Amino acid sequence: MRKWLVSISVLLITVVLAACGGDTEAESSNEEEEKITVEHELGETEVTRNPENVVVFDFGIVDSLDELGVEIQGVAKDSLPDYLSQYDSDEYENIGGLKEPDFEAISQMDPDVIVISGRQSEVYDELSEIAPTVYLGVDTTRYMESFEENMLALGEIFKKEEEVEEKLGEIKENIEEVNSKSQSMDGKGLIILANDGKVSAYGEGSRFGLIHDVLGVPPVDESIESSTHGQSISFEYISEKNPEYMYVVDRGAVVGDESSAKQVMENEIVKKTSAYEKDQIYYLDPQYWYLSGGGLQSVEAMVNEIKESL
Repeated sequence: MRKWLVSISVLLITVVLAACGGDTEAESSNEEEEKITVEHELGETEVTRNPENVVVFDFGIVDSLDELGVEIQGVAKDSLPDYLSQYDSDEYENIGGLKEPDFEAISQMDPDVIVISGRQSEVYDELSEIAPTVYLGVDTTRYMESFEENMLALGEIFKKEEEVEEKLGEIKENIEEVNSKSQSMDGKGLIILANDGKVSAYGEGSRFGLIHDVLGVPPVDESIESSTHGQSISFEYISEKNPEYMYVVDRGAVVGDESSAKQVMENEIVKKTSAYEKDQIYYLDPQYWYLSGGGLQSVEAMVNEIKESL
């Protein structure tokens, strides 16, 4: 009789354990298959939450995922910023250039998701044929709103919502500090991109417009045309506008050429400006401003650079 009862008990325990195991497997399977739809500038993309095989072109997104502790499998190693140099190793797949993706290499990776920005927008359809592709480029006409939307999307995709909210809160506090300084600043500013001996001006709503639009530095010229490559200007233009602050981004320092912005800018004409006389020409870090803007790390660094200038 006892043997019969023991046998029945063992059988019941086995059935219960099997049922529990089945529930666990079902829950695990459901978790793995959980999908969300991400709306972005180029359309809507369904992605699996917390994807494991991740390909990223945009350096701002790379720096954000790095900050959030999310593993990346493939990056565009061409022109990687120094502060992201850890991704320039055999541990990470090289997915080609920012404007020339290696479609074959990406296809062989069989990624779960591909994240792109403006430089890859023209090949969005081709990349979408390989894997779900999400566009998270910053809209410079609404910089902070766009940046926040991108970060919140990352938080949702990779289940890092709390971390993203906390980091965004810190950045917003920092921006408020800068605004309190810029509201009482004496003088107006001019943003310049130096490139191979030539100079271009950037104003409100431009790729560097964060300085005016978000951080509150008043522009010395409100009529600068907003374009990707800026408005071509002369040194005489700089002298005529006579800004009290100049913010210079040296493109040559990050595209393979030698850094020459200081030599180009500090000529006899520019030396007559108030910015030069007051020692208020600031050479911004082009790795943040030119290569990887729009990231949790880069935006924080950019805000801090302007804060220090004020």
